[in-house]
Amino acid sequence: MLYFMLNNMVQEVEYVAHKAFEDIRSVTDLKRNTREILDHLHATGRPVILTVNGRADSVLLDVRVYEMHLQAGNLARFLGPAEREVEIGRTRPARDFLKEFRRAKKIQG
Repeated sequence: MLYFMLNNMVQEVEYVAHKAFEDIRSVTDLKRNTREILDHLHATGRPVILTVNGRADSVLLDVRVYEMHLQAGNLARFLGPAEREVEIGRTRPARDFLKEFRRAKKIQG
């Protein structure tokens, strides 16, 4: 699941980089064409880069894409310490962990 999510994000980033020129709009353009820009953003799932005086200023992101990035970031934050534990050899068999967990939570089985 994690590989699938991260792989899709990598593919998405590559796609966004390829099509970024289509997704750069001025704030003035956003004011004049809000619905069109939002429809494009939702249809493509790509972020829209907003410019002020010709310079990148802000990014609009579809809420589903934003939530996916949040989930991936949260997952990475939890996996980082676990990966460090594995690197230093602090592991144990899953059976041992599950026995201890069941005992601690008073789960029969």
